[in-house]
Amino acid sequence: MAESPSYKERKVITIGVVSELTGLSERQIRYYEERKLVYPERSPKGNRKYSFADVELLIDIANKREEGVQTYEIRQDMIREEKKKEKRMRKQLLRGEINARFGIQKER
Repeated sequence: MAESPSYKERKVITIGVVSELTGLSERQIRYYEERKLVYPERSPKGNRKYSFADVELLIDIANKREEGVQTYEIRQDMIREEKKKEKRMRKQLLRGEINARFGIQKER
C-alpha cells in the first residue's frame, strides 16, 4: 500500500490561492512551471493544484529572482540538489542492505 503524502506535499491549493499566499501573479507562477521549477498537478477539469511545499518553493524562487538569479541558474541548483539527495538515499539504502546482510546493529 502506497504511503499517502504529508499535508505539506498534498496538491490541493489552487493557483489563485497560491498567488495570494506568495504575492506572485498567476502569470509568474505559470512561467515558473514553464521553466520546470515547479510541478503542479492537474484536476480532472485541468486546473492546477499546488502543495504547501510548492508555495514555499515559489517564495524561495521569487526571493532568488529579486536577488538577480536567473531561472536557468535556479533550475541547475535544483538539479544539483536532487542529485545530492539521490546520492544520500542510495548511500543509506546500501548501508541498510549491508547492515541487514551482516547483522550489524546500529549503536545506541
